[in-house]
Formats: sequence, structure tokens, C-alpha cells
Amino acid sequence: MRLVVGLGNPGREYEATRHNAGFWFVDAAAARHGVSLRVESRFHGKVGRIAEPGIDCWLLEPSTFMNLSGRAVSALARFHKIEPADILVVHDELDLPPGGIKLKKGGGAAGHNGLKDIIAHLGADFWRLRLGIGHPGDRAQVIHYVLQQPRREEQDAIEDAIHRSFDAWPLLLEGKLEAAMMKLHTKP
Repeated sequence: MRLVVGLGNPGREYEATRHNAGFWFVDAAAARHGVSLRVESRFHGKVGRIAEPGIDCWLLEPSTFMNLSGRAVSALARFHKIEPADILVVHDELDLPPGGIKLKKGGGAAGHNGLKDIIAHLGADFWRLRLGIGHPGDRAQVIHYVLQQPRREEQDAIEDAIHRSFDAWPLLLEGKLEAAMMKLHTKP
């Protein structure tokens, strides 16, 4: 993995909303490696780099709004010559309960506007780490739901999922994605 992108919306009003689960993951990854994220206008986001023995991986939180995430991802990927197959996009997932985690490669956007824009810029051949946030039960409520702060028990479950996903983090960074998938999808 050469680029890990967390999806979310910029601004204090969105920090604690369900739609920012991808940002929460990248913040945790940066903290884990002692990396500071800094604004890089040419990449339309906050960027950091994990440079350790055997690891050279960029972290990105687009500062574009969710619907324009592809602009930031493609700018960094093209500049550093990173192929889509070496990109992991971490995002909130309505179709998984809070605390659910799934890793997959490729596929459609399933209505996720951040993924739609990335696919429009790079194609669909990138990896996705889907962090469950649950579904409001009514399609008409989805936009309001993702832009709200989760209930305390949901927040705890999402944070637990992020914590559990770091069990597979070394495998992800080494490019052992099938092994990472097995680890993430197998119940303890």
C-alpha cells in the first residue's frame, strides 16, 4: 500500500459526524506512526508520509468536500506515480452495522459520493476499507444521518472497529491484502 486515503468532510462542523469515519482512521494511523498531517494545497488535502524501514506510504485526508474526493486522490496519486491497486480508501459504510469492517478491492460506489468521484478520476481498481456506521432504515434519511454525530454506543463501536483494523495494518502496509482480508473478516 502506497497511499491510504480517509474520506470525510473538512471543517469543525463535520469532525464528529459519521461521514468522517475515514478521517478518524487516518488520524489514528498518523498517531500510530508519529506522523503529522499538514495542508498541501497542490494535493487538495492534509498529507503525511510514513517512511520506515520497508514502508513508504502516504496518508491523505482530502480537504475537498466528500463529493470531490477524487480530485485530491488523483492529484497525489499522479504526482507520486501510485497505481490505483496500491491505494486504500477508508470510508463510512451504511450497509454495515456500527463496528463492522470489510476490506475489498474494486466494485461500484454503492451510492457513496466520495467513492463515485474517485472512480470517475482513477477507475475502480483500488482497495476499500469499509467502516460500518449503520443505516437509518429510510433512504430519505441517509443524508441527514451521515452528517450527524453517532450515538455514544455507535461511536464506541466505530472506534473499536478502527482499533481492530490495526491488527491487520502491518499486512496492509506490506501489500499482503488477502491475509489482511482474512484477519479482518475472521471473528475472534
